[in-house]
Amino acid sequence: MIRVVLPHHLRTLAHVGKEVELQVQDPATLGAVLDALEARYPMLRGTIRDHVTKQRRPFIRFFAGGEDLSLESQDALLPKAVAAGEEPLRVVGAMAGG
Repeated sequence: MIRVVLPHHLRTLAHVGKEVELQVQDPATLGAVLDALEARYPMLRGTIRDHVTKQRRPFIRFFAGGEDLSLESQDALLPKAVAAGEEPLRVVGAMAGG
């Protein structure tokens, strides 16, 4: 079970609490988690990543285990603590400007 923390605007859109739990088949990758998230909450399709290219939206960031995974390949394995459900994968809406 993988835990995902969503930003407020996506929680509101999906009608969920701060954290959701997703069942993801091995290997646990960022892409697999996003696929599971979009399958379970179809209203989130296109909000986190582009419909066609599956690339991350510019103002969305991913953090896990204290590291920024935003520029990692979606096929890269998640940290073991996240894959084991000990720590959440955080989806963060980034802010531009100052």
